[in-house]
Amino acid sequence: MPIKNQKMFKKRVFKLINMKRDYGLTMRGIIKNENDEILILKRHPKSRTDPDTWELPGGKVEKGEFFDDALVREIKEETNLDGKAGDLAIAIQHDYPYKRTVQMIMYLDDVEGEFKISDEHTDGKYASIDEIKTLTLSSCLKKVLEKKNYVL
Repeated sequence: MPIKNQKMFKKRVFKLINMKRDYGLTMRGIIKNENDEILILKRHPKSRTDPDTWELPGGKVEKGEFFDDALVREIKEETNLDGKAGDLAIAIQHDYPYKRTVQMIMYLDDVEGEFKISDEHTDGKYASIDEIKTLTLSSCLKKVLEKKNYVL
């Protein structure tokens, strides 16, 4: 690599290492069925983060949006289910190489509708905690379960 390109490369690496990453707020929902199983979705293999892993439904809060509205909207978009935000289960900071996130995980109450997954995911199902432990989980869901001692 020519010296000029090496210097430019080093400057870019230094900038990436030292840059302050912005925070994003992500909402995730815990939806349980009558058997106390939790709804989980499998991320698309082309997903930017944690491809082909299982996660709780949810997504990013848009600028100016209330977090509880974002939760209900994301659940509807990803699962076709309606509901309302219930109690907070846990909030964690979860960092990715390109951004820092605060992830709020809330229970969903009064859930109704016909479950259908969006194009963002390749599969979805209700699963017990014991089954969830055997799956390849998103880094965030793994962190949440460890912090909650596998009790949701």
